[in-house]
Amino acid sequence: MTLPRLARATRVATALAVTAAVSVGTAAPATAHADKERIDKMQSEYSAGTNIPLISSPNVNLVATQPGATGISGCFMKSAPIFVMSNLDSIRVFDVSDPLKPELVGVLPNLVFENEAINCGERKGGSGTERFALIGVDLYDVSTDINHTSSSALGKEMIVVDVTDPANPYLRSSAPTTTGTHTVACIAETDCDYAYSSGNGSAGTFSIIDLTDLDNPVEVDSDAATAGVQPYKSPAAGHKWNFDNAGYGTNTGYDGAAIFDVSNPTDPQLVAGTGMAAEAVDPDGEGGYNDFIHHNSFRPNANAFQEGAPPALENGNILLVTEEDYEQTDCTKAGSFQTWHVKSLDGSEGSIVPLDKVELSDLGTFPVPQYAFCSAHWFDYHQSGIVAVGFYGGGTQFVDVRNPEKITSYGHATWGVSEVWDSYWMPVYNKNGVATGKKTNLAYSVDLVRGLDVYAVDMPGGTELTSTISLGSTNPFAVFSWPEDALPISLVVLGLAGFVLVRRRTARVPVRVRR
Repeated sequence: MTLPRLARATRVATALAVTAAVSVGTAAPATAHADKERIDKMQSEYSAGTNIPLISSPNVNLVATQPGATGISGCFMKSAPIFVMSNLDSIRVFDVSDPLKPELVGVLPNLVFENEAINCGERKGGSGTERFALIGVDLYDVSTDINHTSSSALGKEMIVVDVTDPANPYLRSSAPTTTGTHTVACIAETDCDYAYSSGNGSAGTFSIIDLTDLDNPVEVDSDAATAGVQPYKSPAAGHKWNFDNAGYGTNTGYDGAAIFDVSNPTDPQLVAGTGMAAEAVDPDGEGGYNDFIHHNSFRPNANAFQEGAPPALENGNILLVTEEDYEQTDCTKAGSFQTWHVKSLDGSEGSIVPLDKVELSDLGTFPVPQYAFCSAHWFDYHQSGIVAVGFYGGGTQFVDVRNPEKITSYGHATWGVSEVWDSYWMPVYNKNGVATGKKTNLAYSVDLVRGLDVYAVDMPGGTELTSTISLGSTNPFAVFSWPEDALPISLVVLGLAGFVLVRRRTARVPVRVRR
């Protein structure tokens, strides 16, 4: 995409966002009211150009920033150095061949909420590798693409965005589903024929989407003998699927986590669960391992799993989990980052047991955020045992899980006006541009207010990608001006209002308690 076309696409995205902000915001004024004081404070500080310094540990440095986007989520491609970022107003594609200088090369104007876990997928075809991103629709999807009109009504739609040509992303297809699409995820990102949806926590159901025909994805029917498309069952449905390298998928939701054997993608088999230890039986409880929802997960070294082995990362039996409790603004009680021990995969209930957890206040002496969410959110695991975690207003936290029974802080990067939703380790790409499976020491943090920040972290053992690079300014306003480089604050307000609406809507879902 040429620079004029890129600038035009960005302007279209902004205009689209402003229009929708007015219409959606008017439709649900009560939702924004609860956060009005916090949003007003963020707006006034940003509009005034207040110089807000980076507060970081000595082992964390800001090396790049990309303002001008209301960031929600992102993903790296495996077969090319490409980062795809979902924003409230657009899908943005970055060339990360130089990981210290992510270059915006493509913009697809597309207003969507929430798509908090955009998922990258790839597949080899007759004409080469097809690359695409999966979008889960919650409240709305409004696009300038005349070939797509969202059929979703508060969710239940997945959209395929083709990014094979990173300069020209486009909406390729969509699929209605019978269950919620708050998130959707490929089972195998490098051979994405099937994707699982977040589903419905109250019904304990989720959808499997057949992507073998990318131009016509369809939901798989779990029961051909019953009329209509029937979804699949899971005791932990409701939020996210994460798949490991051993043929298993972990489903997280209101009743904790459940692991399935997904070697047959259309016939998943339950093999482990957290049981009562992670059921949200007391939404207002303190000290438990699930006060609201198990949000997302990852099991490192899953292919090394041995039943009965002591809890250790190298044994493939540690499940990393975010427990989100977004409305709790006391950072000593808000959602935590957790470790669990997977004792067996034999189908027995309660075979996943808790080890440790930390809230934001457990991780350091940096200023506790005000007027902000401070729950743990999306995270990414580094092979060194360091995890990058977005903590909303608590910034990017780097957590050491090398001893899974004692989680400790490894580093942090926080701003006074910021909402970090996700943080991802930059992959190591070989000379052909293919990801090796290892991660660099660069963390890409997606921020609803700031856009995209790139941090260099001194990792255990001294391995660094940036050891000879001159680090950039730690002051975002050295390269950030309002309003030329930024989207309207109304879009941030829209996003936060939509966030609260979705969470409160799902929070009203009745919790199923096993007796």
